[in-house]
Amino acid sequence: MEAVLTEIAPAKINLALHVTGQREDGFHTLHSLCVFAQLGDQISISPAARDDLEITGPFANDLSAGRSNLVVRAVEKFRARFPGQLPDGVSIALEKHLPVAAGLGGGSADAASVLRLLAQLSSNPIDDADLFDLAARLGADVPMCLLSRTCEVMGIGEHIRPLQPLPPTYLVLVNPLAPVATADVFKRLQRRDNSPMPSLPEPFDRVAMLSLWLADTRNDLEAPAIEIFPAIRSILDAIAATQGVTLARMSGSGATCFGLYGSAAAAHQAAHDLRERLSGYWVAATPVLQD
Repeated sequence: MEAVLTEIAPAKINLALHVTGQREDGFHTLHSLCVFAQLGDQISISPAARDDLEITGPFANDLSAGRSNLVVRAVEKFRARFPGQLPDGVSIALEKHLPVAAGLGGGSADAASVLRLLAQLSSNPIDDADLFDLAARLGADVPMCLLSRTCEVMGIGEHIRPLQPLPPTYLVLVNPLAPVATADVFKRLQRRDNSPMPSLPEPFDRVAMLSLWLADTRNDLEAPAIEIFPAIRSILDAIAATQGVTLARMSGSGATCFGLYGSAAAAHQAAHDLRERLSGYWVAATPVLQD
């Protein structure tokens, strides 16, 4: 039996997200501090007679297995870029554990994971620069998800600076199970030439230091997302009321919000309390990846 390659596609969280401008081609320039969680979708890949994608998991019904899925396009573009280096077919199993259109980079993380696994399956070594170039052609978030480590991101996502690992940091993620379209959020953005993030101290040696720095940052997409889906404000208030939280903020274009904690115990207790208070919402506690 052919070997099956498996990995987690880590969720991406924007601890800070500043919208700094808009280019003539319509793309927005950003300045963001991104981290990745131990939590994510699971991707498995193995040689097969033909290319195939099977989606299972709690959020499987929210995704198509056709070309609208970034995973399918990742396989197509990999074959076009590196012809003859993959088996005739690859079978991909996607266990979808992250909500869809949630501001967690789920689709981009899935595509990035597939690129990493295809590179392992390739008959010849794939150069990292080529793989990152291919990732950029799939979407602005895919290169940072291909890196999947704490990083500073600028431009439209093409300028990525890896950072030192954060001190042990824990997140509680809350999503109301209502998708929020990124394009709709950007349409409601009042100002597109906001200030960038302040200079990053490196390394952050304590969560308290990280929290102090984050207090001078923003997510510029939070206000327009709340206009579209006011429940985000209630989620943020609920997170802010938990014990031990040092920051409550929305990630990406929403609607997932996060709380930042300095211990696993505080995060798990907060998740327990939030599940009781926000019944029916998706709530998860997770450490930040230590790279």
